[in-house]
Amino acid sequence: MSVHQHSAKVTWMSLVVAAVLLTAAPSFAGTPVYVGKRVAGTVSVDQIDHKVWDQILRKYVDKNGLVNYRALRASAADRGKLRAYLEMLSTVNPQTQASRNGQLAFWINAYNAVTVEGILQKYPTTSIRKHTSETGGYNIWKDLKLYVGGNAYSLDFMEHKVLRTMKEPRIHFAIVCASIGCPRLLNQAYLPKTLNQQLELNSKDFFARKQNFRYDAANRRFYTSAILDWFGKDFGANKAAQLKAISKWFPTDEAKRAAAAGVQTTTIEYSWKLNEQKAMAGSGKRSGSGTKAGSGTRNKVGAGRR
Repeated sequence: MSVHQHSAKVTWMSLVVAAVLLTAAPSFAGTPVYVGKRVAGTVSVDQIDHKVWDQILRKYVDKNGLVNYRALRASAADRGKLRAYLEMLSTVNPQTQASRNGQLAFWINAYNAVTVEGILQKYPTTSIRKHTSETGGYNIWKDLKLYVGGNAYSLDFMEHKVLRTMKEPRIHFAIVCASIGCPRLLNQAYLPKTLNQQLELNSKDFFARKQNFRYDAANRRFYTSAILDWFGKDFGANKAAQLKAISKWFPTDEAKRAAAAGVQTTTIEYSWKLNEQKAMAGSGKRSGSGTKAGSGTRNKVGAGRR
């Protein structure tokens, strides 16, 4: 077994232990809601076929990442396909050796599919924040859980204890919390063989949208998404290092400006408005206002906020 393979196995075993402890620990939030099925995992993530999820995305998500929740919820056939896909994800054995790209694609798709399922369960709704109680009620990020290999993984756990530990910062431009302020939901499933190209595509798309990034030449100031404020340490140890790291995805002119001395950054107001197609009818753009950046973040483990 190579060093990489051994490391991957240890990581997966650690996740299994953590998930068991998390499942067994008393909950101070709402009543858990489980998706998928509780079965012993028998396959590697590399054996999972994401075709069904890909079909759903292509049918119900547009090029701007907006979702036709109404139509998907009304289709018994496609709701059944989504649930069947989640049940297939449950058949994975986390202890089975797997490629890094396979792991990343699996958990990115799992996060996005569980989020869509969670919104459909509450639809019609206007924001995921209506379903994130921090005072004892249902919290979609903590209480909606996907069975994988017999253990339950919350969205919170998938993001912070699985994906972020894999040291791939582009996941922040791939996982989507059903909000306008998020990156677009790519209307295709992430696949191990095309993962790098897909992550690059969505990272560049993220910074091409003024709601996430813009430059004020007069004041030599970059305006950036709150996502980069909340998870800045995943891109670098300080603001200068973070700006340099993300500049590779900037439009050409802005990338050059980012290297200049004295550049300042300001966080853009974050929108928690639902990433729903009808909300943007006729505009062709993702926009909108919502909770300000300082009043809520994507959920950090133990912090009780998103």
